[in-house]
Amino acid sequence: MDKRVKIQGFNVDLMSFDEVIKALICAVNDAKNIHVVTINPEIIQNAKKTPELKKIINEAELVTPDGVGVKLALKMKGINQEQVTGVDLSKKMLEIAGCEQFRVALVGAKQDVLDLAVENIKKMHDGINIVYTHNGYFDDFNPIIKDILNSKAQFLLCAMGSPRQEMFISELKKQANGIVMIGVGGTFDVLSGKVQLAPDIYRKLGLEWLYRTIKQPERFKRIFPTLPIFFFQSIIDSVFNRNNS
Repeated sequence: MDKRVKIQGFNVDLMSFDEVIKALICAVNDAKNIHVVTINPEIIQNAKKTPELKKIINEAELVTPDGVGVKLALKMKGINQEQVTGVDLSKKMLEIAGCEQFRVALVGAKQDVLDLAVENIKKMHDGINIVYTHNGYFDDFNPIIKDILNSKAQFLLCAMGSPRQEMFISELKKQANGIVMIGVGGTFDVLSGKVQLAPDIYRKLGLEWLYRTIKQPERFKRIFPTLPIFFFQSIIDSVFNRNNS
């Protein structure tokens, strides 16, 4: 990839949204495996406690900054990088998949959410080739991986939340032969219509997290104290690296 930096020991790729999309289209056309991690402060904080997750993230072919926290951490290093979110990647790649007839697999969320997401995707992208779907509630990865491989999917959206989606994709990647795999967290909730995206003003100000917390107060326990700790550690990381550069 073009340029890669470290945030608190984790890879982040410095690419525009359009550059990421171009790379993913090329990967599908060239039948290459690509694991895309849409990284945010919560994933980073969890990965610090889970060596296996950290290894998976740092072995991923592409890590995009999803969330204003990572964008601000990069800004502390003097890097002005746009957010490349799982929701935005999903929407654009589904649009392209519909046009190019890429074979699509969707794994994750509750069954009713998944069903609504599939219904809406088909309405938005007439003729899209969805070859496999499964909810995110299963214990054994192997049968699902086998089904995905048998479906000959070229593009997978995995919405099981972190770290489970990263673990699942890591296992799939060991057997896959040309699949673009993106971990997209709660994106199926958005695609189903059950969760609304933040209005543009919130997104422009980098306050999507605030909007979602207002709409889903149960998220408060996930965000705090994770975000304050992440910002404090980002300041230390930025100052330390500056002094040692």
